[in-house]
Amino acid sequence: MAAQQTTRYVAETAQLGDQPVVVLRDRQDGRRLRVARHGAALLGFEWPHRGALQDLADGYRDGAEVLARPGSRFAIMAPFAGRVADARYRFDGRLEDLQPGARGTERAARHGFVRGVAFALDALVADQEHAQAVLSTQAIRPQPGYPHAIDLALVFTLDGGGLTLEARMRNVGEHAAPCFFGWHPYFRLADDTVVDGWQLQIPAQTLIRTGADLIALPGAAAYVPLDDAPALDFRQPRPIGDSIIDQGYTDLAAEPDGRIRTRLRDPGSGLGIAVWQERGVMHAFTGDTIGRDPRRSMALEPMECMADAFNRPECAAAIRLEPGQERRFRCGVEVETA
Repeated sequence: MAAQQTTRYVAETAQLGDQPVVVLRDRQDGRRLRVARHGAALLGFEWPHRGALQDLADGYRDGAEVLARPGSRFAIMAPFAGRVADARYRFDGRLEDLQPGARGTERAARHGFVRGVAFALDALVADQEHAQAVLSTQAIRPQPGYPHAIDLALVFTLDGGGLTLEARMRNVGEHAAPCFFGWHPYFRLADDTVVDGWQLQIPAQTLIRTGADLIALPGAAAYVPLDDAPALDFRQPRPIGDSIIDQGYTDLAAEPDGRIRTRLRDPGSGLGIAVWQERGVMHAFTGDTIGRDPRRSMALEPMECMADAFNRPECAAAIRLEPGQERRFRCGVEVETA
């Protein structure tokens, strides 16, 4: 598909090795967004800063990584995000098992069903105001533990405000289905530093407490006021330091425009980002346990509901999607420079 030549913004296709890629770019200042069709994983998000382009995305580096998915970088998580406890849940009175026959540590259902899916490219649009790509999949279909059918469409937009990702989930089955959306991006503000010196701000009032299995504790024990967890309290921006973070945050406060912004900033360069969402929870991860370049980037994961929401009674209404109904979730990234 050829690039458009008459507008400020361009939407086109390219390759990363043998992997098809969608590219959205601003011809005027060089800003560029690259998304792999495999898994709809964002590969790069380049933004001009101090006379050069800075890639803010710590994505997959080559076609082999796109297929192998190390660290689930920029994973699209649907119809659930995070883990499902013991890979089992109950919905409308029926017990479901996502991994029949699996035992012990093999029972590790996480991040949904589409990380390894080749998404269809439905549309590329570019004009003077923005560039946009629409990717979709019908891969979420009845399977062990999930007897439901969800069509998923993703709209990636690059414009003057940054990056917007809109997820559209439609129940095309005959019965109500549990589903919710999450995104698993990793961001870096400099190539030669670790996260310790960066400043983090999460506008939450409550920490989601988990056990060693990273599953939220039962009932009210899962919710801890941040006044009682000062080591993980980032309501005011402060350096990450040596904190090891792999935590969900809830009761998020929106700004006057309705966006909830989690901010990450490098004081040395003045470069920062705001990861925004309109509802849900934020999961923050300092990347200590990933195999490649630990603590060189920060995962800030906007999620429609908390991990293991299929097993949380308080999430039942939020995850329920009736037949024929569509639910949308919007999030994105704004770049903030000093």
